[in-house]
Amino acid sequence: MKTSAGLILSFLASATAWTSPSSMARTRQQSALKMAIDYNDPVVAEEFAKVQPMTWEEIEEELNESGIPAPPSMSDMDLKLMLVEMRLRLTGRLDGDKAKERPTTFKSAFEEAIWTKPAFAEFYKIYEDRDDHNSMNVIKEMLNIPDIAQQRYSTSYASLLEELDFALNAPPPVNSPTLLFSGFPSNMGEAALKMTLEALGEIEGLECEEDESFPILRGTVTFADIESAKACVAQYNGMDMGMGTLLEITSV
Repeated sequence: MKTSAGLILSFLASATAWTSPSSMARTRQQSALKMAIDYNDPVVAEEFAKVQPMTWEEIEEELNESGIPAPPSMSDMDLKLMLVEMRLRLTGRLDGDKAKERPTTFKSAFEEAIWTKPAFAEFYKIYEDRDDHNSMNVIKEMLNIPDIAQQRYSTSYASLLEELDFALNAPPPVNSPTLLFSGFPSNMGEAALKMTLEALGEIEGLECEEDESFPILRGTVTFADIESAKACVAQYNGMDMGMGTLLEITSV
């Protein structure tokens, strides 16, 4: 199981201030702390029932697999609640964690970058988390009105613009040999598409269909090894195939 850096940092930051029924007395004195999860929520109760029989070692192992260390000073109950929250957040079952639905069309270049460039989305979130509205506005302007923004900020925000350029051009992470793709011309057909992708490495599986809105193919391809998948992303992700959209290839 892979866990995002943001989620790991969130747990590390809150570990020493974990709020649970066993620590309510301390919480009354530290009003700044907020309960991480609602213990009356049936979803939370159901997940807690699954965690309840687990040993410290089992909980620690599952947390560590997601890159979250188990604080040795944490009580058995608090550690179980920490695991409950991690599971619920990773599966989007907490209020506010529901996955947003991707728009069928994008209103701006900024919105498109947020949805299609994972490295850029992570980059922008850094400034969002800092409430750095000046930098956020510069980033948005650079995407939406690049010529004007370049004149305005090329000197005063030179470092930020360098980071922005890197984030926009960074290839998406590849975590498995299976990739989702969208954007190859539909007139290629599955046979030609397979031949094109096989030039990068052996293919174990390919599924594709024509998009209902555009004359493009979308689907999944599974390579025999992750290195071939990385080569595919590096070669084709973001390429303009002349179909009015850019190729999108992301790891599953």
